[in-house]
Amino acid sequence: MADKGNTSFILPRGATGYFRPEEGPLPDADLRAFRTALYAAARVAEGQVGEIEVQEYPRTFHTASVIDRTNESVVLCHAHHPWIAFARERRNWYAEEFLPPPSWATVFDEAGFVVLSSEQLATPLSSMDTSVLSKGEWRHIRTYGTTTLGGACFNAWA
Repeated sequence: MADKGNTSFILPRGATGYFRPEEGPLPDADLRAFRTALYAAARVAEGQVGEIEVQEYPRTFHTASVIDRTNESVVLCHAHHPWIAFARERRNWYAEEFLPPPSWATVFDEAGFVVLSSEQLATPLSSMDTSVLSKGEWRHIRTYGTTTLGGACFNAWA
């Protein structure tokens, strides 16, 4: 999994989900690879895959879950970058409600995704490299009061 102490995370173009058409389309995370990794993770967890919700505008992420004998883990996959996060419940917006990755999250790493820790997701934007973010992205960040990596990446601003 990604280094929990890494505060040098660079927010690339598309991280916030906001873009201007004249800048060209944003990249797409591989939804097929996410689904494949999700089913592999469910096997490792000795569980099953719950409902999969494909990203729809303005949300910046796909949502799914793995249900094992004891609980349901909500899995978030960023729509534009291969980032995975975990949460307690399904929502259209996350700020600091992220959970530590479960033990079976290594399956996503092995599939080429970056599993973000709850510590990374709570990292203040002020301690990150945000030099690639546009004025429009900063306007959204300020308007919505977003202060963390998780809030900037897993949102539904229009």
